[in-house]
Amino acid sequence: MIAHMLKVLPCLFVAVLPASADDVRFAQDIQPILARKCYACHGPDQQTREADLRLDSREAAVEAGAINVDDLSASELLARVFSNDPDTKMPPAEARETLTDADKENLKRWVTAGAKYEQHWAFIPPTRTQPPAAPTLRNPIDRFIQDRLKREQLQPAAPADRFTLVRRLYLDLIGLPPTPEQADAFVTDSDPDAYAKLVDQLLRSDKYGERWARLWLDLARYADTNGYEKDRERSIWPYRDWVIKALNADMPFDQFSVEQLAGDMLPDATDDQRIATGFHRNTMLNEEGGIDPLEYRFYAMVDRVGTTGTVWMGLTTGCAQCHTHKYDPILHTDFYRIMALMDNADEPDLYVRQPDMLAEREKIEKEIAAQENDLASKFSSKEEFQSEFQKWRTEQQQTAVAWKLLRPSKLKTNLPRLEVQKDGSILSTGDVTKRDVFEMTFPVDQTITAIRLEAIPDERLPANGPGRAFYEGRKGDFFLSEVTATINGQPVRFSSASSSIKANKWGPKVVFDNEGSSGWALSGREGKPHQLVINLAEPIKQSGNLQITFLFERHYAASLGRFRLATTSHPGAVVAKAMPVDVEAALIRPFADATPGQRRRIRQHFLLTTPKLAEARKPIDALRKRLPTFPTTLVLQERPANNRRTTYRHHRGEYLSAKEPVPAALPSLFNSNKNLTNRLQFARWLVSDENPLAARVTVNRAWRAFFGTGIVKTSGDFGTQSDPPSHPELLDWLATEFMQQGWSVKKLHRLIVTSATYQQSSKLVGESVKRDPENRLLARGPRFRVDAEMVRDVMLASSGLLSAKMYGPSVYPPQPASVTALAYGGMKWNRSKGEDQYRRSLYTFTKRTAPFAAFAVFDGPSGENCLARRNRSNTPLQALTLLNDEMFLEMARAAAKTIAGADGEVETKATLLFRRFLTRLPTKAERTSLVEFYDAQMARLSDGMLKAKQICGDDNNPLAAWTLVARAVMNLDEVITRN
Repeated sequence: MIAHMLKVLPCLFVAVLPASADDVRFAQDIQPILARKCYACHGPDQQTREADLRLDSREAAVEAGAINVDDLSASELLARVFSNDPDTKMPPAEARETLTDADKENLKRWVTAGAKYEQHWAFIPPTRTQPPAAPTLRNPIDRFIQDRLKREQLQPAAPADRFTLVRRLYLDLIGLPPTPEQADAFVTDSDPDAYAKLVDQLLRSDKYGERWARLWLDLARYADTNGYEKDRERSIWPYRDWVIKALNADMPFDQFSVEQLAGDMLPDATDDQRIATGFHRNTMLNEEGGIDPLEYRFYAMVDRVGTTGTVWMGLTTGCAQCHTHKYDPILHTDFYRIMALMDNADEPDLYVRQPDMLAEREKIEKEIAAQENDLASKFSSKEEFQSEFQKWRTEQQQTAVAWKLLRPSKLKTNLPRLEVQKDGSILSTGDVTKRDVFEMTFPVDQTITAIRLEAIPDERLPANGPGRAFYEGRKGDFFLSEVTATINGQPVRFSSASSSIKANKWGPKVVFDNEGSSGWALSGREGKPHQLVINLAEPIKQSGNLQITFLFERHYAASLGRFRLATTSHPGAVVAKAMPVDVEAALIRPFADATPGQRRRIRQHFLLTTPKLAEARKPIDALRKRLPTFPTTLVLQERPANNRRTTYRHHRGEYLSAKEPVPAALPSLFNSNKNLTNRLQFARWLVSDENPLAARVTVNRAWRAFFGTGIVKTSGDFGTQSDPPSHPELLDWLATEFMQQGWSVKKLHRLIVTSATYQQSSKLVGESVKRDPENRLLARGPRFRVDAEMVRDVMLASSGLLSAKMYGPSVYPPQPASVTALAYGGMKWNRSKGEDQYRRSLYTFTKRTAPFAAFAVFDGPSGENCLARRNRSNTPLQALTLLNDEMFLEMARAAAKTIAGADGEVETKATLLFRRFLTRLPTKAERTSLVEFYDAQMARLSDGMLKAKQICGDDNNPLAAWTLVARAVMNLDEVITRN
């Protein structure tokens, strides 16, 4: 009983007034009180629970004595809440939480009416309520909104004027302002369907995908660098482009979700579907020396679980990493159940074979093949060719060595998985560490004098391998620290080593120097085959089991990815050749005895390597340099069933505190009998009608984008700590409508923007301002500052500099060099050339440790975490940025150049400048102010108080004056406000 757990309280009489269950609602009136004031100490989390009292469960509260079912009015919960004794009062003073008189009265009425609990509204599937009857309102949204306004005795605002409306619609749907001509076309259009037609036109625009992709990339924590200390560049922009294209195509949101979470697992997955899985490759990657790569893989998984919870469930699942959620029924184990569903993916790079690049490569490769086929003719005669070819073959045959492939009977590693391929090579898959050990056993029955290691490139490996190093600057490399061998348990000694290339500073001999810090590595020669030959001090002349052990030990993970081993009984020391192994094998036998294919291969190798044709091959080498390199992007790839990871619960969320294994499953709060085991099943469940949250969360995000605040204010948190929905029936109706309309985002957006609620004026008039200052009831249109990227895009478009170019690698608009110079490594911000510097802000290069300065000033994200909603601050630095940042000054000059060259008097030009940035016509007073400001600047320029060249780069006083006017207009709040 609670009396035994807490200090005994003298009996306290609480006067109870008669109440019925209908007087108070648990979900709306009681649960928010308990969640805010009580669950931190008396919620689901056993580790932080005080006095072993739970108030999130009726059964637990009754069992502990907090609720007295025999005499509800004497419940200990009420006694503590109404107590004046500091030793027994709840919440206690040290909790710094207080209950208002209204809170106390609600609790009293609820308890005495039976203390009935209800499941949190967000965990109940949405039900489709019939919109309130309103014959004059065609849009169901308006019927819900105005019904609530009527009950609150408020009136909706009048429609916004057409200039405001056209600008609002352009900014919301495509993220760019209309030109004066586009605005006038709408304002003067008398067609009753003009607005609906404009909506459809903007929804069809390619710019729609660019505008809405930016909001999704906030959730995806998109950035162009890895994060952490070194924060090196990564290539993942094809994922960003995939998002734009998917949104423009109105890909159904359920498909949009599944492809991002598990596109690689779909039947016959396309490259586009694999690119989509970059969503969860946007996690940060630590490249610092000495870190444990498995530890940071764990942190990446923690991020993926938390992000998935935010995006598709609207829950702070990340809070359960360390302990059971304090407020929501998400168990500590639930966190790792979700992780187990997503934990079986590898993280390769994917070459994006773009059609135009494929065509270009095919064209150049045909030219290369044609010129290679013609190389023999570059000799002075056929006789010279035959003579040189014969001479070369003779020389090569004298040094050719016969090698016998080793096929393993047993493979053992510390963690990676080794698999024998059809060609006898060995492929390493699975996880890697900073100290990988490969133990390989081979049955042998011949004399052995040397061992050959072939490092073989493979497109499944980073940068084609042959190594598995995955860090930028080292991709595809390996670091072979030591090679040891035994025959039937007896050690084998080595005498010398050679490699087909001069690799790193140590050379190949260090692979048996008993020093782990030295080793054989490629150091810039990745993506090609290489050989290492180790000569034995004494030949092996006995049959049995040859065990060869590789040690890969470095401050970063760098083991071999694909390799093959062979032995020879050739007498004397053997030297590794740069010659391909198949050519050497073909040269062992007489040329006449070789197969036609082998003869062609030998001939080709001779023509491509003989010094006699060095000059003739230069055009071929030049063509090879012209071969376009396919860009890469980061993707997920599900592991085979026989190589699944085991997921463990981590005590207190610590990487080193792995405890018991946890099977893949949904969180227990969903009470599902679904037996989910992988990402694809989980992805499909997330966007099924069995998940009560996904549709609600998605429509709420859209609502927030259009109205500044969601129906649920906390867009990333639909749990018990969130404010209840301002319009719960509307939220559920929108969620069910969204699903019934095939999860079409464009249909959802069209439904919202065609509502009268959306088209209201945002002027602050009437009683609604006093009674509803946050505009939660939507008695007027919302007004808010546009997002950081849109600030720049509005300025670019209005100044006439904006480039319409879409897709491709990120670009570098102008910004102070010091922004990135202060970050680790002192990255140089090399300003893009030509139109790239004026491309839309969506394409701006994002460095996590040094975000683009102008965006950071306006609350842009860094890409380090999933961001469900941005802050909107208002600081002096924002005004200073618009006034003084070189990027915005350049835009002011561009706008001024257009205005100065336009026809008309000063008043006409001032009006045109005003409209380019604000769309609407200026008032008479505004136009007068602009003209007076222009005249004042001209006077100062004429008097020499200002220097035109310093302002606009030209000794042109009118151009300089208009630059200053444009600079002032660009700094108006209205320019960066969505009104």
